[in-house]
Amino acid sequence: MGALDVAVVVASAVLIGALARYFFGPRRAGAARLEDGVQRVEVTVRGGYSPDLIKVRQGTPVEMVFDRQEAGECTARVVFPDLRIGAGLPAHMRTTVRLNPDRPGAFGFTCGMNMIQGTLLVEPAEGPVRPAPDGDGTTTTAPDVRASGGPSQGVERTAAETEAADAAERRAEIKDLTRRVAVGAVLTAPVLFAVMAHELFGADWVPGWMLNHWFQLALIAPVMFYTGWPVHVTGWLTLRHRAADMNSLITLGTSAAFGYSLIVTLAPGLLPEEVREVYYEAVGVILTLILLGRLLEARAKAGTGEAIRALLGLQARTARVVRDGTESEIPVEDVVVGDRLVIRPGEKIPVDAEVLSGSSGVDESMVTGEPMPATKRAGDTVIGATVNGTGSLRVRAAKVGADTMLARIVRLVQQAQASKAPIQRLADAVSAYFVPAVIAVAIATFAVWFTLGPSPALTLALVSAVAVLIIACPCALGLATPLSVMVGTGKGARAGILIRSAEALETAHKLDTVVLDKTGTVTAGTPVLTDVHPLGGVDETRLLRLVAGAEADSEHPLAQAIVAGVRDRGLRPPAATGFDSVTGKGVQATVDGHPVLVGTARLLGDVGIDTTGLTPVAEALSGEGKTPVLVAVDGRPAGVLAVADTVKEDSAAAVAALRDLGIDVVMLTGDNARTAAAIAAQVGVARVLAEVLPEHKADEIRRLQAEGRTVGMVGDGINDAPALAAADVGLAIGTGTDVAIEAADITLISGSLGGVVTAIRLSRATMRNIRQNLFFALLYNAVGIPLAAGVLYPLWGIRLSPIIAAAAMALSSLSVVTNASRLRRWHPPSLPTARPARAQPQVESAADRAPDDSSHGHPEAQGDGDGTVADPVCGMRTAAATAAAHRRTEQGTYYFCSAHCAAAFDAEPGRYTAPAAGHARKESGPR
Repeated sequence: MGALDVAVVVASAVLIGALARYFFGPRRAGAARLEDGVQRVEVTVRGGYSPDLIKVRQGTPVEMVFDRQEAGECTARVVFPDLRIGAGLPAHMRTTVRLNPDRPGAFGFTCGMNMIQGTLLVEPAEGPVRPAPDGDGTTTTAPDVRASGGPSQGVERTAAETEAADAAERRAEIKDLTRRVAVGAVLTAPVLFAVMAHELFGADWVPGWMLNHWFQLALIAPVMFYTGWPVHVTGWLTLRHRAADMNSLITLGTSAAFGYSLIVTLAPGLLPEEVREVYYEAVGVILTLILLGRLLEARAKAGTGEAIRALLGLQARTARVVRDGTESEIPVEDVVVGDRLVIRPGEKIPVDAEVLSGSSGVDESMVTGEPMPATKRAGDTVIGATVNGTGSLRVRAAKVGADTMLARIVRLVQQAQASKAPIQRLADAVSAYFVPAVIAVAIATFAVWFTLGPSPALTLALVSAVAVLIIACPCALGLATPLSVMVGTGKGARAGILIRSAEALETAHKLDTVVLDKTGTVTAGTPVLTDVHPLGGVDETRLLRLVAGAEADSEHPLAQAIVAGVRDRGLRPPAATGFDSVTGKGVQATVDGHPVLVGTARLLGDVGIDTTGLTPVAEALSGEGKTPVLVAVDGRPAGVLAVADTVKEDSAAAVAALRDLGIDVVMLTGDNARTAAAIAAQVGVARVLAEVLPEHKADEIRRLQAEGRTVGMVGDGINDAPALAAADVGLAIGTGTDVAIEAADITLISGSLGGVVTAIRLSRATMRNIRQNLFFALLYNAVGIPLAAGVLYPLWGIRLSPIIAAAAMALSSLSVVTNASRLRRWHPPSLPTARPARAQPQVESAADRAPDDSSHGHPEAQGDGDGTVADPVCGMRTAAATAAAHRRTEQGTYYFCSAHCAAAFDAEPGRYTAPAAGHARKESGPR
């Protein structure tokens, strides 16, 4: 080994050490300045963030002003994954991101492509931390006013404005890239043709002037400095920020090749004759291919954000408002809460509203994912951006602007897309060291081939080092996860599934157990008339009319369910006289001249009516989880009606689909074991946790987790909040309210249990897509870099051309973007045909779980795990939050379904607070 070889090896080692210190050495942190109680810091965005390490104090609001002094999609967005905050950064504008650092720690922020990194270092506050005001995650944007020296006077940007700015910048970037690629292709083609023809067919095939170094320089210089300008500017700026990305590798490689070729052209005497080879064609092809790949990426990525654009496109532009008796059409932005609006057939509903009059089917599929129109009548709510059917509606605006359901959905999707999936930590860990490691490998490759390679060693060393720099693709790693998360959360939103974070999206694919709350989830949550069994020769229609007439004046929920069921059958109840409510038993009245009794067996037995013929029917209905109501007419048994909380249409099919996915389904309820088993048998649930008190639902979730299960809890998002929080993934179903969205990791707007199946399938599809992306990216780099370094050259003489490396690099990023875009074509398969469970459900009652429970008879012990409690007088279950009345006693608080029951309790409280009252209530029946 000669002195020059030793010098090259030593210089390479020193350079690698210097690079390690440069990239990973201590960094100077920028500090925020305190102004008017707000910490403000300016961050310049140009090839990186400056400063990229920012210290702030916990508990004081922060305003980060991002001054973006460049264009191009790479830095068009800033994301704080741990804070779930993201903001668009329009080119050459100043954007203020406001956040409230309520806990100490290091919080990273990154560009949308996950290639440029910064860190917000929140230092612990001295003394107690005061709650920060609202405004977490808001952004304002203003034009660049540096020339005038004035402050940034921002205005709030809506999601539509942000998306419009992003789309405009994307179009400008695509136009610019198209122009640069065209110039690069036209100027590089003659040089590439000359070189390839010379190598393949000899010098006689190519005119000598086409191989002239000065001619090639004249053509490739514009490619180097015009076509490659976006790469060089970003690459060198990133290196200046003590970071490096794909642009840095490309600019280092092409600059080395172009610089070497320039020396050969301008001063060939400085080099031995055998190494006077130029690489102009490699520089031109590499830069043109890289820009072509970036152009194709930009076009492909334009589709990954279609969910936000599609949601924003649903918004109506105008509204017909009636003010002072005059109907006029105004922009939807001018609608205020309380405005009365007219919705004509086929029109979009402008804002969230309450129907005042009219009836129509409303297509809510764009928000809820449900294909069938929902019938809306007076008193119902309608969602802005849904489409009215064939009827006319008059509505009153309830929520406008940023408070509408559509605006909340857009915010939630943006929040999810600004979060980071746990699987991305692998890519982040690799990316942090990837580019410096590639530069080190390139330097080592040069040193090895220069000292050990065959003649001409300098040429082999240079080509191999450039190939290593060109073929490495950190961009593919950076894009692998964010693009799939963006597409997956967008697909979910369009299917009525709101995913709060990438972490929830990832965790959902691991679920092996799904716990279903019964009331309002498996069932509809409201009692309805389900069965009619006339006896004694009484016609069914006549029986229904007589019962409805007797119950019409009752305010009891069961009575209202019966009357509503009769009216739904097209029957009109006749007027009743002599109405009397018998507390805890039922009602009696005279209808069409016939004395009618409706209620429990005790009501009929008290007047001497034989219920022997009715009892078997009533017991059979009770066994099905229904509440039997006995009827007598003219002093004789007339029939049995049943009222029940009915199972939703798709619950059984959804349970079957979950079983097909290999997921165990458990039903959780506060109902008694018999009723719970009946409902579970209808939908095919094999395991039931019955008689669970509201405060113990979260304990049951933790008990299942202790069995080694990954548990998803499905509830209404309000009463089930503790259990939703305790589960690995909480899914709120059926409400779509603010509280539900805040309580759950995933909100299913439609209320359909099938949404749980879709959410899990979407999670699995997204995670499969992410793993494919990471596999492509990691495998490509693991194979490509050693190949470019020349590991196969000693064995088989295989050497990778920088041109081939450039093509491979461009294709690697494009493959990741294309694979992520495949998710856009994903559609959930339809639910399978419902199948009953193979065996009777395994029911675990309160006694099974806690044999020594001594709380029997206490009012809280009567609580339903679905957030309801039993009326101590009539036994009817009612929601504690909406009970008609309640009474506080020494034994606790009792809730009542009606004022009549509360009055009966007041008259004789000891009868209902005795320890055996629970048994007495069971015997008293539904009334």
